[in-house]
Amino acid sequence: MTGALNGAGIVITRPARQAAGLAREIAALGGRPLVFPAIVILPPADVAALRDVQWNLARYDIAIFVSANAVEYGIGDPAAWPARILTLAPGPGTAAALAAVGIANARIPPTTMDSEGLLALPELLDVAGKRIVIFRGDRGRELLRTALEARGATVVQVECYRRAKPQSGIAGLIDAWHDKCVDAVTLTSGEGLDNLWDILGDEGRAHLAATPAFVPHPGIAERARELGLRQVIVTAPADAGLLASLLEYFAQQHKR
Repeated sequence: MTGALNGAGIVITRPARQAAGLAREIAALGGRPLVFPAIVILPPADVAALRDVQWNLARYDIAIFVSANAVEYGIGDPAAWPARILTLAPGPGTAAALAAVGIANARIPPTTMDSEGLLALPELLDVAGKRIVIFRGDRGRELLRTALEARGATVVQVECYRRAKPQSGIAGLIDAWHDKCVDAVTLTSGEGLDNLWDILGDEGRAHLAATPAFVPHPGIAERARELGLRQVIVTAPADAGLLASLLEYFAQQHKR
């Protein structure tokens, strides 16, 4: 990728820990990252089920981590991770989080980085008789579990973190819009988008609707348009896709 973001102010709505890497990339490309986590990540209210899975990993054939948060809150002691377990992740960010704790070679979908992409992996096509554990948050789609059970697997879903709406900071984001410091917003989950829309209020929603929104999945784009966002750009998956689209967009704006 070439070019620069020319000082553009770009809102990052990911949970705080996952926002850091994208913020560094945006800053390195000449942008001004404005981090406003639209989802707060908390430990589970009850860890009993998670501890049971962590202490009995040898019973599973396949482990699926749905996000980097699932890795952080669900992995337990990486040194105790059985080498024989096939580990899957929906995209490179989650795979990188696994690699960072010593679990290398997690399989990821080649293109569609979501539940559908995972289900299309060859490793999940013939799972009759397999025991699969899914590390996830307190809410989410049930597609993985139901599809894998339909294929004959025994599936355990374990909630290893909770998601909540932020309770503060929105005034700073509204002020940034007032000061014309916001040129784009990145929306990397439907839940984050809904949280942001809910807490912005009428004035903030008007600002958001008029701001170019960069989203890495058609489902998020559809929800954004339903809410009234007028300029929604669907990017390629992962941070690389977001950054490429941001660079292309602001290069065009700079030429005008």
